[in-house]
Amino acid sequence: MTAPAPAIRPAVPADLDAVAGIYTHYVRHTVITFEEIPPPVTAWRGRLDDLAERGLPFLVAELSGDIVGYAYAAPWRPKPAYRHTVENSIYLAPDHTGHGLGAALLDALLAAVAGTDVRQMIAVIADAGTDASIALHHRFGFTRAGRLTAVGYKHGRWIDTVLMQRPLGPAPAQG
Repeated sequence: MTAPAPAIRPAVPADLDAVAGIYTHYVRHTVITFEEIPPPVTAWRGRLDDLAERGLPFLVAELSGDIVGYAYAAPWRPKPAYRHTVENSIYLAPDHTGHGLGAALLDALLAAVAGTDVRQMIAVIADAGTDASIALHHRFGFTRAGRLTAVGYKHGRWIDTVLMQRPLGPAPAQG
């Protein structure tokens, strides 16, 4: 028997407790994020509102009524010239990794930015000793754009980041 596929949909405020819970695991127990203090749900509400105002997607994966993952595209950098470039973030509930959920979320995220003025998507991947995220992004057409060495320090160790990039469409005629 095949497990049911998750529903991928836009996040709503009621999802943010679960989103915060998923992220808290990674903040406290991994070097996947360089955050050291989990942001409160109010910060997630601010992020959801900000992305909505910008027309950028914030998606959740729901399975049997539970939020089991999320993904969003946020501005790459705050300076105006970067307005056509976004950075993706994908996080899965720890007990839902390795089952294709990350691929489903990344596919939906790419589809959600298609047709917008977003031209490039960047992935900043902490080199935590596993290539799963790099392999996922490579499968979706991202290429390595560089490595930043020892830019993060968390849980008693220095961490590199791998930068990956994917073009999303033709350059806009004007910014």
